[in-house]
Amino acid sequence: MSMPRKGQFQKNNKLGFKPIGDTPLDSKPLTVRLRQGQLEKLKAVPNWQERLREYVDQLISENSTQNEEE
Repeated sequence: MSMPRKGQFQKNNKLGFKPIGDTPLDSKPLTVRLRQGQLEKLKAVPNWQERLREYVDQLISENSTQNEEE
């Protein structure tokens, strides 16, 4: 088996991506344009990606609750 070139992903790498939790992630990423400076500040927040996913779940839940009340 040949070694991958620099910058290439090696399949079945023991250090490869492992999702957090039991819920699989969607194959399509969400892209959001942020205000200047927000990205750097967001990346400084510990566990920011998982916390953002939880906040998205909260927004969806709040929206579905509001729709049921109407």
